[in-house]
Amino acid sequence: MPTLEISKLRVTQGRSYPMGSSVYEEGVRFTIFSRNATRVWVALFAKVEDTAPVWEYEFDATHHRTGDVWSIFVRGLGEGALYKYRMDGPFAREAGHLFDAKLYLLDPYAKAFVGDVHDGTMKCAAVHDERDWSGDVHPRTAMKDTIIYETHVRGFTRLASAGVAHPGTYRGLTEKIPYLKDLGITAVELLPIQEFGENLLGRRRQDTGEELTNYWGYSSIGFFAPAGRYACSALDLEHLDEFRYMVHALHNAGIEVILDVVFNHTSEGNESGPTLCFRGIDNSIYYLLDKGAYLNFSGCGNTLNCDHPLVHDFILDCLSYWTSVMHIDGFRFDLASILGRDENGAVWHNAPLVRRIAEDPVLRDVKLIAEAWDAAGAYQVGSFGGVRWAEWNGRYRDDVRRYWLGGPHSRGDFASRLMGSADVYHGGKRTPEHSVNFITCHDGFTLRDLVSYTQKQNENNGEDNRDGSDENHSLNCGVEGETDDPDVNALRLRMQKNYLATLFLSLGVPMLLSGDECGRTQGGNNNAYCQDNEVSWFDWTFLEKNPELYRFCKSMIAFRKAHATFTRSNYYQGKTNQDGEETADLLWFDPEGNEIDWSNGETVLACHIGPGAPASSRWYLMFNNTGAAVRFRLPKGPWGVCIDTGRPAPGDITLARTDMAKASRHAILEAKSVCVLSALAPRRKHRAAAAAP
Repeated sequence: MPTLEISKLRVTQGRSYPMGSSVYEEGVRFTIFSRNATRVWVALFAKVEDTAPVWEYEFDATHHRTGDVWSIFVRGLGEGALYKYRMDGPFAREAGHLFDAKLYLLDPYAKAFVGDVHDGTMKCAAVHDERDWSGDVHPRTAMKDTIIYETHVRGFTRLASAGVAHPGTYRGLTEKIPYLKDLGITAVELLPIQEFGENLLGRRRQDTGEELTNYWGYSSIGFFAPAGRYACSALDLEHLDEFRYMVHALHNAGIEVILDVVFNHTSEGNESGPTLCFRGIDNSIYYLLDKGAYLNFSGCGNTLNCDHPLVHDFILDCLSYWTSVMHIDGFRFDLASILGRDENGAVWHNAPLVRRIAEDPVLRDVKLIAEAWDAAGAYQVGSFGGVRWAEWNGRYRDDVRRYWLGGPHSRGDFASRLMGSADVYHGGKRTPEHSVNFITCHDGFTLRDLVSYTQKQNENNGEDNRDGSDENHSLNCGVEGETDDPDVNALRLRMQKNYLATLFLSLGVPMLLSGDECGRTQGGNNNAYCQDNEVSWFDWTFLEKNPELYRFCKSMIAFRKAHATFTRSNYYQGKTNQDGEETADLLWFDPEGNEIDWSNGETVLACHIGPGAPASSRWYLMFNNTGAAVRFRLPKGPWGVCIDTGRPAPGDITLARTDMAKASRHAILEAKSVCVLSALAPRRKHRAAAAAP
């Protein structure tokens, strides 16, 4: 950090835009909003660990205030200056005012933070926006061709088995880019990397006594700032360059960066939470309140007032910053339904903020993905935000899981999910690419645990196993938890292949949870938000333990990329009538080759894609979710076997047509398996040449 020379500081009038601290050659401008504050101070600190400032200046309401914006320019100050604010004003809880002139407050627009929020040493740092991005090119992968990999910056490389020089950091993830390229994903979706306040939770693991922390990071306080805890060092603001280097390196590899952003609540929590920032700056503006009490639609103690125009501006400024200054390619909005709640908490059908984000000119090329629900019961899957917004398709996850459990009457919903969820998204110019399909995500069981546990195992979270979902639609394949039984483990491997095959065969945008490609387990913990330890971290030895699963997953991604049938961005029509003739682009059959009767309780099914198309575009997909082998009658061939999860490796998936095994008029699908056939071009019959007379 630079040396602070107090004697050289001189204050002049500032400017009401942009917000935050802006660094120039002559000094630093400080600009902050508060409508209800009566007095405002900016305080400068000499060192990160200092709790008392070395210089403080009170804004003059006559000369340093324009409307609700307070601003000064401090000449003689440079980049790296550490600062906070103090504000005075009314303290009237029922009116929503909680001003306290004794408290030092963080800047909502700060681009960098240093220090520890828990011991009171966290400071804002004034930094330049400009950095050298020469040569950086956004991959701009089409949505239909996108394959998302959800991961955690720290957990991805924290264990020694990752084999990186900088474990648990932005640089560590950068070192693993060759792995991501080999796997074949096109975008990483990073759990929150914006600076978050809440860290220590005040609870300990039941088995080891280790203190539990907020590992996932869904508790933002510095919405414009990359978290320093994921850098090799943040003392001299190196974390900004480390983050930018990671983004640049991923782009060079053709991989997009999507940030998981949390605009539904902050780490200040409820009435018992700390005053860090928004609460002390203008509580009545930033939060949804009822007579001073916080409305809690987030499940985390408070809810941002996303219906207020000033909060609109804050969120849009933040998204624009990450897009234009930090070169981010997309955003996944946590509990996005809160973006559309009005000042009373009711959900707007066509919320102004949701529309504004969609139409923002800076954001026109970025991917917008909504988690289209919240913790207070709003569920907008299929109806969130119009054509610019894709959604995490929670119905896809649930219906695919139900199908592979073998439940009756599950195949209709399964068929809809497989073909892009037209029942959810068709209409209003929406297409399959609006559906982000996933079997698992950070919140819930890993894929390995989904086939190993029927009951969650969250005791180590310190909440008596009350936290986490009880409705997981999981199966343990005969034994709860880990086992040495070869038959159980063989079934678990096959079930993981079934889920992966389903995911990458489905129309829509597939999202893979980090580690599912190699059988990562959390020991049955389906809510590992507080486990910053080996429970959550990626154990790279699983690649050695489960090479067959990794090969299958990698091959499924390659298979999807190779065949446009599975990445199309329009829905199949099934049977249609054109000029009096019946045609079909998709037909559904039962094992006997009859058209499916969707009303009965049977679950086995097959679909014929492109029955009238050339051989290169014709496919026959068969799914057996029962506990017994099933014999399928095939359409006229010839057919080659591309995928069969019932076969041992390497026969479970074949990428080259020349290596395909030929299928006869019938196919036997083993219990709990998927089979995909590709139509082969029929051989031409050559008439023997006549003998010369």
